[in-house]
Amino acid sequence: MSILAESLNQGLLHGAWAVLLCGPVLVATVAATVFVVRRRSLAPASDAAQAPDQLFWDLFLGSCVALPALVIPALVSPWAGLVLAVAAAASGIAAYRGSPRILAWRSGRREHRERLSAHQAARIQHEELMLRWQRYELDPGFSIDYPALTDVRLPETSALIKAMRTADQLRTASHTGYPAAVGSLAASLAAAERAAGIPAALPAERAG
Repeated sequence: MSILAESLNQGLLHGAWAVLLCGPVLVATVAATVFVVRRRSLAPASDAAQAPDQLFWDLFLGSCVALPALVIPALVSPWAGLVLAVAAAASGIAAYRGSPRILAWRSGRREHRERLSAHQAARIQHEELMLRWQRYELDPGFSIDYPALTDVRLPETSALIKAMRTADQLRTASHTGYPAAVGSLAASLAAAERAAGIPAALPAERAG
């Protein structure tokens, strides 16, 4: 009985070590593989042509790590293999169910960063456009040579003033349409300058 008990204890000890050593690797590998495969399945249709090859390599690489992490402990201790198999299945199911939420969260963060970057770039462009416009009001030479830029009776100048108001309003509210409004402001300023007969390089030359 003592020999049997000692053998049983050793089997339990070896199995416990196998679970502790291989369990995290197996669980992480299965979860990561399922997540990657799930992400590719939710990818845009434009990537469908490469999906079979990518799916094969994802599964192959995941299997190269997961199978040894499962088979070796199972050979050491059958109960350890059973525990690891259950843990691997649970991690795979959890990764499959949770991956859409994780992907949505990552996509939302990426879009938020892109919006912030676009807003910051638009803010810089907005300031440059306003400095360019202020020359026609504050620089006496510009005011005398090109009075059309301050004459709101002209359609191009009127459209420019409206574009300036819109950009200012959206900038204060950090609106998602702010970059587009700044783009419209740039186009309106260029159109007003053309209508006034101002050469494209003149504002920069006079500013220097």
